[in-house]
Amino acid sequence: MTDTPLRLVVFDVDGTLIDSQDFIVEAMHRAFGAMGVALPTRDEVLSIVGLSLHEAIERLVPSMSPAEVAEASHLYKDVFVNLRAEKGGEGAAPLYPGARQALDALHLRDEVLLGVATGKARRGLDHAYDAHDLRHFFVTSQTADNHPSKPHPSMLRAALAETGTDATNAVMIGDTSFDMEMGRAAGYRVIGVTWGYHPREGLLAAGADVLVDTYADLSAALETLWGTA
Repeated sequence: MTDTPLRLVVFDVDGTLIDSQDFIVEAMHRAFGAMGVALPTRDEVLSIVGLSLHEAIERLVPSMSPAEVAEASHLYKDVFVNLRAEKGGEGAAPLYPGARQALDALHLRDEVLLGVATGKARRGLDHAYDAHDLRHFFVTSQTADNHPSKPHPSMLRAALAETGTDATNAVMIGDTSFDMEMGRAAGYRVIGVTWGYHPREGLLAAGADVLVDTYADLSAALETLWGTA
């Protein structure tokens, strides 16, 4: 009998596991407001979720100088810390329905390892882990601190190296085109979730193998990609 190969499932965080949109939009608005910069719309802010902070701000306001981008980035970080104190931190940003149950089920499978690849900084991810008691699920956690911005595949390649898995047995799960493109570039299969911040047509155009509309659909999608359905 052939042994089941070791499998890796990597999740994005914002828009995939945690609905943090209110925090992100308010923090961006406060930071831009403090600089006297025209506020981006909610949809514009959500369109850049997942990118590293510098690249996100550059995309939102292409006319900003590098110094202004750096200033906006520092302001955003400070504002986010203040919002965390005001509103209870990442604990006030809820997990999406079914997320914990899906993680519990995958965590029980001996052949499946779980990871995270996020545009968050390590400090923000640690807060999210602690607020929702998620840390124990993940054996590899890749953040924006030590990698190029999505969709560069650096985070996913590091996850493979840390877990000793092969890309042919790895799946990236995310809600943005950046996640889909990153997964493709790293040789992963990719699942797009439709409850996040990018539209389903954008996920498909970016290379999603399959879309899921609820976490209840995730197990069947994974089995299909792994060829065991």
